[in-house]
Amino acid sequence: MTRRLVPELEARRHLVEGHADFTQIPEAVVARWKAPFGPPEDWDLTVVDQEVTGPHGLVPVRVYTPVGTPPDGGRACLVWMHGGAFAWGDLDMAEAHEAARGIAGRADAVVVSVDYRLCPVMPELGGTVGDRVDERGDPVRFPVPQDDCLAVLDAVRADPARFGADAARVAIGGASAGAFLAAAVTLRTVADGGPPWQTLLVYPMLHPRVPALSAEVAEALEAAPHALQLPAWMIDATNRTVLGRDPEPSDDEAFPGLAARLEGFPPTYVENAEFDAFRASGEQFSTRLRAAGVDVVEVTRAGVPHGHLDWVGFEPARDTLDALAQRLRTHVPAGPRPSNP
Repeated sequence: MTRRLVPELEARRHLVEGHADFTQIPEAVVARWKAPFGPPEDWDLTVVDQEVTGPHGLVPVRVYTPVGTPPDGGRACLVWMHGGAFAWGDLDMAEAHEAARGIAGRADAVVVSVDYRLCPVMPELGGTVGDRVDERGDPVRFPVPQDDCLAVLDAVRADPARFGADAARVAIGGASAGAFLAAAVTLRTVADGGPPWQTLLVYPMLHPRVPALSAEVAEALEAAPHALQLPAWMIDATNRTVLGRDPEPSDDEAFPGLAARLEGFPPTYVENAEFDAFRASGEQFSTRLRAAGVDVVEVTRAGVPHGHLDWVGFEPARDTLDALAQRLRTHVPAGPRPSNP
C-alpha cells in the first residue's frame, strides 16, 4: 500500500522534506508550506466579541451566530477551543476563526470560540517563563486554561438565551491542545454530574507521552516527512509548559488519557489525522471510551498530518468541518430537554 499526503500537500512536500523537525525549517519556507490553498469561506454570520467571568478573571470569547431567525428554543451551540501547544494561538488563527465560521455556517449553529489563557513558552522553545501570569502573578499553568474553558461552558449553559443557544444542545470541542482542553473539561463536568450534550475532538493528544504505535500508524509515519512529526523533546517541553514540571503518573486530572474512569462521558466524535503520531493517543482514548460504554464515532482523516484545520482553503479541512457540523445538526440529545434557567 502506497501512502501519500493529499495532492495539495504532496505538491509542497519538497519544502519540508529532509528536515528532522519543523524548528529547522527557515521561516520563509514555513510560510510557503502554510500558505492558504484558497480564499476563506464566505458565511452569513454575526460575529461578536464578548467576555465571560471565570475564576481567574475575564475570559474573551468570540460568538459566531448565523443570520436569520433561530428555531424555537435556540440553536445548537459548540464551545470551541483552538490548538497551539497551550502556549500559542488566538481567536484569529484559522483553527479558531475559520473553523468557528465554517461550523456555524454549515450547521446553522452558534459557535463560541474561547480565548483561554496561554501558558508561558518554555525556554527550550524560545520563550520566557515569566511572560504570562495568572491573577496572582504566577506563571499560567494547569488548571488555569481548563478553568477558563469550563467557565465559558458554564456561562453558556447558565444563560443560553444570551448566546441564542438551546440549553439541551450545548457541546464542547476543540483541535489539538483545544481537544485536550475539551476532553479535560468534559471529565470535570462528568464528575459533577452535568456533562455537555456531546464532545468533539479533532487530532487530540491526551497523554503525557505518545502511546505505543500500532503497526499501521508506524507505517504511515514512516511514509510522511519527518519534519511533520513533533519530536519527543518538544512534547516534553509542552508538558512542562502546562505543568511547570515533568508529568507524573498521578497527573490524571491534568491529562484526560490518564483518567481512571470514563463512564458517563457524553457521545463523542474523535477525528485523528493519518500522518500524525498523536493518532495513537486519539485511538487509545476512543478504545477506552467504547469499553466504558460511551457512544463514540472515530474517524481517520486520510492524507493529512497534524493541524490541517489551520490551513485556509484546504479541502480536507472543509471535510472535517462538514463532519463536525453534521454532528451538531443531527445528533439527538438523550433524556428530557431541560428548561432554560
